[in-house]
Amino acid sequence: MRQLVPPSITGREDEPTASVLDHKFGSGDLYTLGVEEEYMLLDPESFDLVQHIETVLDAIQGDELADRLNPELMQSVLEIATPVCETAADVMHELTTLRGYVCDVARGQGLRVGSAGTHPFSLFERQRITAKDRYRVLIDQLQYVARRELIFGMHIHVAVDDPDKAIQVVNGLLPQLGPLLALSASSPFWRGEPTGLASSRQIVFSAFPRSGPPPRFRDYADYTDVVGQLERTGCIADYTHIWWDIRPHPKWGTVEVRICDAVTRLEDAVAIAAYCQCLVKVLSEQFEAGKEIPTFHRILTSENKWLAARYGLDAPLMDLPTGSRIRVPASKLVRRTLRELEPHARELGCERELEGIRELLDRGNSAERQLRVFNANRDIVEVVRAIADATETLPGSVPAGD
Repeated sequence: MRQLVPPSITGREDEPTASVLDHKFGSGDLYTLGVEEEYMLLDPESFDLVQHIETVLDAIQGDELADRLNPELMQSVLEIATPVCETAADVMHELTTLRGYVCDVARGQGLRVGSAGTHPFSLFERQRITAKDRYRVLIDQLQYVARRELIFGMHIHVAVDDPDKAIQVVNGLLPQLGPLLALSASSPFWRGEPTGLASSRQIVFSAFPRSGPPPRFRDYADYTDVVGQLERTGCIADYTHIWWDIRPHPKWGTVEVRICDAVTRLEDAVAIAAYCQCLVKVLSEQFEAGKEIPTFHRILTSENKWLAARYGLDAPLMDLPTGSRIRVPASKLVRRTLRELEPHARELGCERELEGIRELLDRGNSAERQLRVFNANRDIVEVVRAIADATETLPGSVPAGD
């Protein structure tokens, strides 16, 4: 019988191992942005996932945007990454370009593309793992936990100029986990069934080790001590194997917000990026002014995260900043935060993009829209078609439907 012995840990085969001791906080402009999105590769008839990432990557060799597209754990997933963006308007431009490019390439290969936190009916058992050392090791380590990770996320990076500041910004963002998840929730289905959750993705990913809300660190030295212990003992190859909902990213000198489901509508993705940029600015300035950044026990922020995963924008969240005994809908907390962020949005030049949050609240998130499509005729395939139509509808184009 094969013994269950942990394998040796290796880093990503196509990039050097990252060290928390070598950071780039302060090496670039403050509050610049970067966004990563994970897309589904879809059959245009059945709307099931297809294992065609290599076909897509082969088709773009030599293209100017080829280095912006990457494989992920499963061969039915395509990841895109924007370059460093000065403003949220730049994020809009880059995501419009990349989504348009991906959709054109996919159509050329007889495929379609969708963006949501889970595929409504595809099964993880039918997915093939991408042939990279990092993913082989991940599967060997985590087994079933990794094999069922058929989920799709959006990650937002915001540049910070000091490592201790980055730690305090992460601490200060913890109360925002619930609202951010409620805004982005786009995974109400799993394995062909409505789950009763706005974000099934969060529940699937919660089985991963070193996931969920991060612990509160005192400063960057405290963080490096903990992560260094994990690295020195071989538990992880580097800090990128820590998958917290929000984390410092020393290699890029950013705070990385990872809580969000993959967002279906491009305008919503940009609005959430602007929201994160403003939040980081507010917390950074509080740190610089020597003001205390309120933090709350992990069990409280985790409870609000669970409520957001369950109920989405209607989630009755604890109002942690005020300490009120009355729970408040996530949508109301977001509207209150928007008022606080408005002067910062003016300074960052992202007023228009941040206004997209109000439009999202008025329209509803992707989970709500998917459920409306499903409840109309109980056709799960039609749900995926609607996801693909909305993903492929870009600013200035004729809406294909949502």
